[in-house]
Amino acid sequence: MSSAAFAQPQPSTGRAFPAIFFGGLLAGLGDITQAFVVFGHYSASATPFRILQSIPRGIFGARVFQMGWTSAILGLVIHFTIAFTAAAVYWIASRRMRLLVDRPILFGLLYGEAVFLFMYFVVMPLSAIGFPKFGIATYITGPLGHTVLVGLPISLMTRRFSR
Repeated sequence: MSSAAFAQPQPSTGRAFPAIFFGGLLAGLGDITQAFVVFGHYSASATPFRILQSIPRGIFGARVFQMGWTSAILGLVIHFTIAFTAAAVYWIASRRMRLLVDRPILFGLLYGEAVFLFMYFVVMPLSAIGFPKFGIATYITGPLGHTVLVGLPISLMTRRFSR
């Protein structure tokens, strides 16, 4: 691996805001859409409203389901905050590791998987949810869906807005 892959970035090496905004927006839309479709297919009780309510469950526990629209809206805000944060982390890392920009498909797929693993094996176990249960819907939306619908949009937007 050449040292150019880890070269120090120049101050004008890209446009961070559009990369993070569009990467996070596309990742957030792809992820929430797949959750609605896949979990809705495998569980009649998994409506879009209920899925949005379950996002802040890590903070508030089971009482989110008594909070009505407040928890659903909060779930949407938290969901997109996570997506924009994931895009920002990738953008920042890409300023130090040029490979993330030069090989967006490979590293986007790997990053999507890393985001899934971090959320399911670090964030969720430390939250009020505890260790999550895995079912077929989790395997579809997690290791498969996050690679394509979260990692790729983030990496491709980073490449698009990098110089």
